[in-house]
Amino acid sequence: MKIKLRHILATNIRNHRHLLGYSQAKLAEIANIAPAYVAMIELEKKFPSDDVLERVAKALNIDPTELFSKTCFPVEEVRILHKSVLDGITKVVNTQIANFEKSKLV
Repeated sequence: MKIKLRHILATNIRNHRHLLGYSQAKLAEIANIAPAYVAMIELEKKFPSDDVLERVAKALNIDPTELFSKTCFPVEEVRILHKSVLDGITKVVNTQIANFEKSKLV
């Protein structure tokens, strides 16, 4: 069972780290752990203590339970993407409305 948990943990840390654009060194710095230790976790060679898990989760801006989810879903990143898409649509619509109103005046 540990091997499976290690794999899930390693995958989720790596995925969340990549989503945030963090290197292993950056994650280690924020979580206050050694960069080599982050590498060992991601290589499934080490299994961190609960304290380290909490620091890593905090550094990744996720709940610690998400580190062990098989269907780890980066909720905050999806919210940011959703807002970005809506902002983009709003901008395009407003530009089109402004262009339409200008054309009526000419």
